[in-house]
Amino acid sequence: MSLSLQSILGTEALAAFEAPGPVARGLPAAVYTSEAFFALENQRLFAESWVFAGFAHDLARPGDVVPVTVAGKPVLLLRDTGNRIRAFHNVCRHRCLKLVEETGNLGSRIVCPYHSWTYGLDGALQLAPYFGGRELRAAPAGFDREEHGLVPARSATWHDWVFVNLSGTAPPFEDFVAPLVKRLDGVDLTGLRHLVTIDLGEIAANWKLLIENFIEPYHVQFVHPTTTEQPLADHYTVNDPGCLGCAVDVSRAAKREDTLSADSRYLTLFPNFVFGLYLPDQVGVHLDIPLAPDRTLQRRGIYSLGPDPAAPDLAERLARLWRDVHLEDRDICERLQAGRASDAAGGGVLSPV
Repeated sequence: MSLSLQSILGTEALAAFEAPGPVARGLPAAVYTSEAFFALENQRLFAESWVFAGFAHDLARPGDVVPVTVAGKPVLLLRDTGNRIRAFHNVCRHRCLKLVEETGNLGSRIVCPYHSWTYGLDGALQLAPYFGGRELRAAPAGFDREEHGLVPARSATWHDWVFVNLSGTAPPFEDFVAPLVKRLDGVDLTGLRHLVTIDLGEIAANWKLLIENFIEPYHVQFVHPTTTEQPLADHYTVNDPGCLGCAVDVSRAAKREDTLSADSRYLTLFPNFVFGLYLPDQVGVHLDIPLAPDRTLQRRGIYSLGPDPAAPDLAERLARLWRDVHLEDRDICERLQAGRASDAAGGGVLSPV
């Protein structure tokens, strides 16, 4: 462990977490509450990893733009004139103003509201008005416009999901998604159709609690007794490098249309891609954006994999079901966060099975 990590969490908390015993210890409470630890996550984890940052369906037309936060930094996602989704640091090269504040369509260019520096959808600086004098296009001697375009960020789009790697040092994207693809049992995602996105707003919980809750089947029969029918005994865990989760195979006799009772795969790609497959024809993906140690912005995209067009009311029914499930989880996760303020919060214990 680094000295900086010890100074944040404390030597005793780290020792308790690593100590052998009949059950495993959970992470120290400060991992979920400390501003310093959250800053360290942004620096060493989110900046250096492939981070799930947005939905491609929000970028349907050239000129569509979505401002996002990655590793605590302002980033913009946009669709260019060649129909490619790009990511740029959301900063004007002139006076470092945050360029884009709201989701929308910019047309064919990005214009800074401060001094009207203008960029193309490829990030190139097109105009720096009067920067070199009284003439509109005058430039100072030695100023190279090509060197002052928007700074790109490495990005990749997989189906409807946009990922960003700020450091540029993460492994190839294909290697990153391979462990999850392996766990899909040959399910073809090319026919994926977006049905609806649920905006769940800010949740007063650390982002890790949302991920941990998703991959843990232990709570299902207690927290979701009316919205799901997935007995704990039917679940099994997934513990692959980079891909953690669980899965359940529910007997045909137990399946009901008004609850979540399908054969399911609950899979994550570290750190923040959350993927639910509900056979035979439904997918749900969570977008969890860490805002602070105790605040996470969450959205859920719902998709159909069926060969036939979705029933007219399917999106509404699924949105209602999943909103109910998420509200149950939201209450639990916010109480998990609140509990970590206690002096008795030493991380808790985890079942060895």
